[in-house]
Amino acid sequence: MVFSSALIENAVNEFAKLPGIGKKTALRLVLHLLKQEPGQVENFGEAITRMRKQIQFCKYCHNVSDEEVCSICKAPSRNNGIVCVVESIRDVMAIENTQQFNGKYHVLGGIISPIDGIGPDQLNIYSLVERVKADEIKEVIMAVSPTIEGDTTIYYISKKLKDYPVKVTTIARGIAFGGELEYADEMTLARSLTNRLPLENYLQQGK
Repeated sequence: MVFSSALIENAVNEFAKLPGIGKKTALRLVLHLLKQEPGQVENFGEAITRMRKQIQFCKYCHNVSDEEVCSICKAPSRNNGIVCVVESIRDVMAIENTQQFNGKYHVLGGIISPIDGIGPDQLNIYSLVERVKADEIKEVIMAVSPTIEGDTTIYYISKKLKDYPVKVTTIARGIAFGGELEYADEMTLARSLTNRLPLENYLQQGK
């Protein structure tokens, strides 16, 4: 791709670093911004810069937040006794879109995957155990993608929680094995949450 402007080329190269954005799409985005009023483009750039500099992660659940504690953890209407454990922030958004869950969350920040060099110590597992110790949590729902790595993560966490009086459940396998939670349609995800299983039943299904 030949550019007559180094400024355009640099901007295209930056956009093309985003996931799912190729050079042609990046060029279309840059040319679109070029047509906008300077003030609009400045607002766009400022929003991205402020987001990156000021975003925080909730000290309780590790979800993204504008403050030290996220709006979900602060909401008095949420059920403190149920915590839904997910891999990523995108999974929180997917479950919230179903409007079927009124508990709180715990974002692991990934799943155990030795092949990728990700072990338990690199995930937010210790803080989950601490929450179970300190809070009046009655149920932990493992809403992790049904993959081999996901099942390994579920098994590891269940072992860490076995000495505490907390019920550990997992979402029903309405989501196909190997599927990603964030890509499940809202109805399937809602049913998987509603029809969640005791962990023992889930492990038996996986055998």
